[in-house]
Amino acid sequence: MAHLTVREGYRRLVDRLNRFAQGAPPSQLLHKILEILVSEREAGLLALLPIRPFRAAAASRAWRLPLAQTRKLLDGLASRAILLDLEDSGEPVYVLPPPMAGFFEFSLMRVRRDVDQRTLAELLYQYCNVEEDFVRELFVRGETKLGRVLVQEQALPQESFLQVLDYERASFVVRSSSRIAVGVCYCRHKMEHLGRACAAPREICLTFGGVAHSLIKHGHARRLEVPECLDLLREAQERGLVQLADNVQRRVAFICNCCGCCCEALLAARRFGMLQTVHTTNFICAVDPDGCIGCGDCVDACPVGALSLRRHPTLLEREVATRDAERCLGCGVCVRVCGEHALRMEPRAARVFTPVDSVHRAVAMAIERGTLHDLVFDNQAHLSHRAMAAVLGVILRLPPIKQTLASRQLRSRYLETLLAGAANRWATH
Repeated sequence: MAHLTVREGYRRLVDRLNRFAQGAPPSQLLHKILEILVSEREAGLLALLPIRPFRAAAASRAWRLPLAQTRKLLDGLASRAILLDLEDSGEPVYVLPPPMAGFFEFSLMRVRRDVDQRTLAELLYQYCNVEEDFVRELFVRGETKLGRVLVQEQALPQESFLQVLDYERASFVVRSSSRIAVGVCYCRHKMEHLGRACAAPREICLTFGGVAHSLIKHGHARRLEVPECLDLLREAQERGLVQLADNVQRRVAFICNCCGCCCEALLAARRFGMLQTVHTTNFICAVDPDGCIGCGDCVDACPVGALSLRRHPTLLEREVATRDAERCLGCGVCVRVCGEHALRMEPRAARVFTPVDSVHRAVAMAIERGTLHDLVFDNQAHLSHRAMAAVLGVILRLPPIKQTLASRQLRSRYLETLLAGAANRWATH
């Protein structure tokens, strides 16, 4: 890799990152962030890694380095949470996570001395909160979002409990996870370095499963047992924090406990108004204007500005809370602070779509963003039959319009034939 200049090495890494569906638009700020997190040589090596999870042997071939040296480099990157090292049948499997949710957050999920975290926080704030390109790419572009809101069950009327599916319950995610970890909230840690952090708890960012295993292994997060994790969930709810989860039904990787003043997703929701930045719950806040006394507690509690005080529709001498349906997350935070019980959660007219798993979400996001070819035809690794089967399985279950978009993007007669044959087989069974 010695022939790569610093500029070229980081440029190639940015190109590699943009093969993820959510992307990381090129910027001088992004280059400065990467220069803090990885060296020139590491940037060039990371640019050669596959998009999908890989074993050390695949990296050894891509890097043209001996296997022992490759493993040492991979383990070093994993020890800094640039890579995640997972396990498959007892063997290490590595993955380069996207910037969000990924190594941007991991870089500030603990207090560390090996990098200048204050400078890093300032750069991340400028790139993620001030410049629009990255936040639009991450939160606004496409229908399928990276995250989804979990409704606070305590805010639901009794008759609605049966309408909440297991994967929509934070408590179910916790109890069904193989491993749980807690780390420092990236958003509040970043704002703390800027002198803007709120008083919400810092050590409250939750990860699960393989991601938690990797972060615990290298000291980036602390292992939790179920009772302590449920206590953290209750504390977050009592403090009026919104619980944002991985937008999948199975093998949820994270739950963030978010405030409207620090969280990038919620700040983006305020910034872009009616453009949804995360998927809402299947519920929405409803206001009883006759029961509302206009105290404004719910307005102050709403993290995205979906509530405001306006004149009562008939009693014009007083103000009452009014909901903006386009902005409402359906989190239930407002209901829990209303002392007059004038707010309640009601089912939305149409249920919100949640991808089955991370493969399903990645394929859907890639189709919407026109990057499906990057996911399927990864130049850094040979596509295995198992990976192809997973991608095809997702495409076959998508609506016809998205199947057509997928076929057009791939522009492969071989894949079109496979899709047609597989569709016929599905139709006859």
